[in-house]
Amino acid sequence: MSKLSDIDINSTVIVKQLLTDGYIRERMLALGLTDGALVHVIRKGPKNNLTVYDIRGAKIALRKEEGDNIIVSRI
Repeated sequence: MSKLSDIDINSTVIVKQLLTDGYIRERMLALGLTDGALVHVIRKGPKNNLTVYDIRGAKIALRKEEGDNIIVSRI
């Protein structure tokens, strides 16, 4: 198991667990980051601080701090 922020570009992973609660957890769930969701890493920004993901057909950008709270496993 890895953090979403540690996954390489052009990799696809499965969401296993969210390590957040409250408003941030609700936001992540609303973005489609539910258990079992497939996430494809599209590209990383300068200094790897911002990463663009394909989550259920939508392009979503997350900061490294947010990606650190999402546990995933490789396919």
